[in-house]
Amino acid sequence: MADALFCSDGARLVPADFARGPWAPDALHGGPVAALLARAVESCEAPEPVHVARLTVELLRPVPVAPLEVHASVVRPGRKVQLVDASVTAGEVEVASARALRIRVHAPGAPAGHGLAETDDGPVPGVDASAPPGPDAPRSADEPLSPYRGFHSEGAELRFVEGRFAKPGPAMVWVRLAVPVVDDETPSPLQRVAAAADFGNGVSSVLDFARYVFINPDLTVYLRRPARGEWIGLQASTRLGAPGVGTAESVLWDTAGPIGRSLQGLVVEHRS
Repeated sequence: MADALFCSDGARLVPADFARGPWAPDALHGGPVAALLARAVESCEAPEPVHVARLTVELLRPVPVAPLEVHASVVRPGRKVQLVDASVTAGEVEVASARALRIRVHAPGAPAGHGLAETDDGPVPGVDASAPPGPDAPRSADEPLSPYRGFHSEGAELRFVEGRFAKPGPAMVWVRLAVPVVDDETPSPLQRVAAAADFGNGVSSVLDFARYVFINPDLTVYLRRPARGEWIGLQASTRLGAPGVGTAESVLWDTAGPIGRSLQGLVVEHRS
């Protein structure tokens, strides 16, 4: 059995079965794809220490359970601000892309509040100032979304504090990668966040999974500091708008406090 979401095969990366998503057994979950793109972004060198303040992922079409190639390049170099583009291709078809905003990290001794070691972990506007229960708190039981192995059931460990997959409405869930993203590499904080943030629409659905699909063709994550530790928390909620359209928004946490937000656009349809 593969012990990573993706295993190297020369220049290609081969996904494991437990990287699959809940919508179809032949397509990957957005979380592993987002983590793979985050890894590509991090492979691009920077002249000074930088922090990825924003990562936007475009899931251009279903990403197949097939060998993939990943490429990234700096498209806007700079000492203070940089843009990095990354893409995933299956064969000759681009199936996903990302753009990352990297901002220079001030060196130690910079004015208070402007260094990673002095980041404010205070409350996020619009969010209860008290921290949610951690991943070790009692959690609700849950049922698998699909009858086959997938990222939501085996590739990641989910611990619900509030809500669950089968219960419509907002949720608070902690997510931890069960295996590395690629080979035996230790996942970076950004990879952990990217993988977890894509669960927002699934854990906070307002519609019956058996009757509707609510697929996100994109994911944008804003981070004010890197995550600490293995567990990423999502306070997630979904709202429906124009017919066939929705959004899912999550406040992101680690066990030290809030770290940012994520947003997903949703395509909402009856199952065929």
